[in-house]
Amino acid sequence: MKQVLFCIFAILSFVGFSQETLSELLTIHNTKAIPYITAQELAMPKTKAIILDARELEEYNVSHIKEAIFVGYNSFQIDLIKNKLSNKNETIVVYCSLGIRSESIANKLKKAGYNNVFNLYGGIFEWKNNNFKVYNSEGKETDNIHAFSKEWSKWLLKGNKVY
Repeated sequence: MKQVLFCIFAILSFVGFSQETLSELLTIHNTKAIPYITAQELAMPKTKAIILDARELEEYNVSHIKEAIFVGYNSFQIDLIKNKLSNKNETIVVYCSLGIRSESIANKLKKAGYNNVFNLYGGIFEWKNNNFKVYNSEGKETDNIHAFSKEWSKWLLKGNKVY
């Protein structure tokens, strides 16, 4: 019995860490309860959205999308958002490194009554992979991207990985 359980665990572990595409990774980790928006769609001049960064402050300080509001992940507080964003019909885009933590934060926004919440597909990694600009804590353009971890950094194809 122990051998069977070990084999099942080994297979599930292998499957969990051997995603071939970003789409497969996000399918495993996300519920798709929040619709995605692509980096290209968000970058279009006609797209008007409030952008929320759901990473940790250390990640945000290395680089973030211009005008993104830091909301954090571990320190996220919905009451602070309610005070800042009173119009629950405004378009909100939440992002993190890849789009996993941001889905969690976006779900909290949705449960709080925000109606137009989107998750940035592939997060800041896909934003940078598509050659869109990012800015550091001083507001200066940078090529540095906090890569979150060695495991997840394989999805960041452009820019300088910072750990």
